[in-house]
Amino acid sequence: MTRRTRRSHPDHRAGHRTARVGELIRRIVAESMEQLDDERLAMVSVTGVDVDRDMHRAVVWFTSLGDTEDGDLEIAEAFEEHARHLRRAVGDQTRLRRTPEMVFRPDTVLRSAERIERLLDEMAVDPDPDN
Repeated sequence: MTRRTRRSHPDHRAGHRTARVGELIRRIVAESMEQLDDERLAMVSVTGVDVDRDMHRAVVWFTSLGDTEDGDLEIAEAFEEHARHLRRAVGDQTRLRRTPEMVFRPDTVLRSAERIERLLDEMAVDPDPDN
């Protein structure tokens, strides 16, 4: 038996590959958004892309300056309308055998962090409301 066939984790590099592909897709989508003529995507940033192991699906995470749930829905609709164009751009600029289907989701991590920070600030101002 060779070393290669005895490896304990044959897919240990799969995570690295999906991370690299995700970052590549993130960059291509962000650049392609600049060419779209859609006001809903004007102040939107692509924060990350999670690609599944079989490279069939990619979740594109986004955030915007006016982070609201209604705004997120409007932005997600805009992304869905432009999904074919964005997927084609990814396909044209990569050498992937299959271009993953892209799903667009709001990245709520920043919004949650801001909320926690605001709550902590409020607690610091009035640490003991009973006194």
